[in-house]
Amino acid sequence: MTDARLRHGRASLALSFFAQGVAFALLVTRIPAIQDRYGISDGLLPAFLAAVPVLAGVASVVTERLVKRVAPSVVLRWAQPLVVLALLGVAAGSEIWQVALALGVFGLAVGALDASMNMLGVSLQRAYGRSIMLGFHAAYSLGGIAGASFAWVGAHWDLSLLVSYLPVAGVLLPAALVGSRWYADGERDTEQGGERGGEAARKGALEGQGVAFKLLLPLCLVMTFAYIGDSTVSNWSAKYLQDVLGSSEELATVPYNAYMVTTLLGRAVGDLGVRRFGAVAVVRCGTVLAAAGFGVVAVAPGAWVGILGFTMLGLGLCVIVPQTFAAAGRLAVESGGPGASDAAVARLNVFNYVGFLVGSPLVGALGDVWSYRWAMVVPMVLVLVTLRYARSFEMQQAGYGVGHERPRVVDVGRGGNEV
Repeated sequence: MTDARLRHGRASLALSFFAQGVAFALLVTRIPAIQDRYGISDGLLPAFLAAVPVLAGVASVVTERLVKRVAPSVVLRWAQPLVVLALLGVAAGSEIWQVALALGVFGLAVGALDASMNMLGVSLQRAYGRSIMLGFHAAYSLGGIAGASFAWVGAHWDLSLLVSYLPVAGVLLPAALVGSRWYADGERDTEQGGERGGEAARKGALEGQGVAFKLLLPLCLVMTFAYIGDSTVSNWSAKYLQDVLGSSEELATVPYNAYMVTTLLGRAVGDLGVRRFGAVAVVRCGTVLAAAGFGVVAVAPGAWVGILGFTMLGLGLCVIVPQTFAAAGRLAVESGGPGASDAAVARLNVFNYVGFLVGSPLVGALGDVWSYRWAMVVPMVLVLVTLRYARSFEMQQAGYGVGHERPRVVDVGRGGNEV
């Protein structure tokens, strides 16, 4: 694969992460409007919301099997437009069965999309020979900020869901379709120099199905605990600031925005930190900072100190998830060969949704029976478990040495010379 092909593949994948961030933010930030449009009761709403990550987890498992036959880029090429169309379906219906169907399609498409995007990201990072995974997730964070901003405009001007979603979808859909022309499957593209290369890629993918789950278990726990922390911020930060710390309603919206902005900033510079200090050091620092953020939130005497804690959380948690995907890919390659990486990423991706499902009810239940201050201590302790497994993020064995800057790829078109 040429270095130009790698650069184009990296840019197109970053666009996909951005588009996914926009689409997901547009959905979750307009949940009250969706509930009002379809007359969904408060008792039924949690079932609708839980169905999305459950179906996404199912789709991630299916994607693991699917990529043994087709490349992850093919899955992504079809899943991303489906996410955008499902989002429009949520906005366009009038009956409750219609929104249920649209959310179901959205969940399935998101699961396939998340799994295939991270598969491509891991394989491209391996082809580059240096950390680039955090940059993709930074694009997702930027998309989330953009999507939340578009949603605010729609809510502020009292626009219907369809009017609010349609212009964004009109840009995202053609952009995703055009960008998909340059997706690069990393090692698969390197291997595929015709029919013989395609057969080698399929063989590698089939060999990858033997990866033992117990090897991935530490990273699965890390992923789950990171998303418990993330869902705590997204679901409880506003309520915590207003009900526990006595802030105004307007000020209560600040913590999540600060969290998103610092998540973007941390991921934007995170790859530089990994290249300079190594993944283990970056993950350890992020873990300690995230735990300290939960601690500050738990003991905060007032709203502004609470906002400081949530800001620290954004800077800490932002590095953990991208590095967990990268570590799973490396571990799989070392234990089962290149074809094992896709299976490992798909399995790990399921625990993204497990953490999302567990986090919000866990904090809510603890807050009701105990106190919301003490409830913040629980995700703090869970996040600290990452320190126990920090060595799983080691990059040296797979050839990602600290300070390794130069891509090491194979140009098939020039007889296999390195560039």
